[in-house]
Amino acid sequence: MSGAAIGMMLLALITLWGGLVLSILHLRRHPDDPDA
Repeated sequence: MSGAAIGMMLLALITLWGGLVLSILHLRRHPDDPDA
């Protein structure tokens, strides 16, 4: 794999997992209220 391909793969992985972690943290701080 070339350096550009590895860089793009790392960028995609950081974006994907970073978004997942941020969404989990947001839901922990602001849980959805099913009664609302």
